Amino acid sequence: MTSPSEHIADLRKSYERAELSEDASHADPLQQFDQWLAEAIAGQIPEPNAMTLATVAGDLRPSTRIVLVKGYDARGIVWYTNYESRKGVELAGNPYAALQFHWVELERVVRIEGRVEKTSAQESDAYYASRPLDSRIGAWASPQSQVIPGRGMLVANAAKYSAQFMLNPPRPPHWGGYRLVPDEWQFWQGRKSRLHDRLRYRLDNGAWVRERLAP
Repeated sequence: MTSPSEHIADLRKSYERAELSEDASHADPLQQFDQWLAEAIAGQIPEPNAMTLATVAGDLRPSTRIVLVKGYDARGIVWYTNYESRKGVELAGNPYAALQFHWVELERVVRIEGRVEKTSAQESDAYYASRPLDSRIGAWASPQSQVIPGRGMLVANAAKYSAQFMLNPPRPPHWGGYRLVPDEWQFWQGRKSRLHDRLRYRLDNGAWVRERLAP
């Protein structure tokens, strides 16, 4: 049996599904994102709301993980997590991050960069209350990113907090939302012969400037 590493350099794909032109794209990147996300959802792409979140620690080492977008508007892109997790600690020290959506089936990538801030307590409370009970208990049960002795600890913690809070667990003080306020967007559409379409939107004196980048 051969190893995948022996043939990985030979893997190829021709991107020919669509195109992205200046004339056919929106002047506002949020509208362009809204259109592409709607098309990903309509196309039944697996987990179209999944995005990679990249942060940088104080020692300048970057780290990435997958989170789920839970809201977006003119203020920014929102997700929820444990504030004491690795990403929470890194964002506390360096409040800048990057997001990436990769919709493989549509041959599309969206990249977003900007400053990150916490959502209001009211926003976090409202979203937490909308989650299934098991997920609300899970926010209490998991000391995210910490070393634990085994899965049994999580199960025991879940049982403990279920008994303590019953059907009405409050939002943990260490859990809530973040909002990335974009100052740059990039939209990438795969094209034939690796001549991909790549449009960048950057803020310039409060207005979005759209420009094409070489792929």
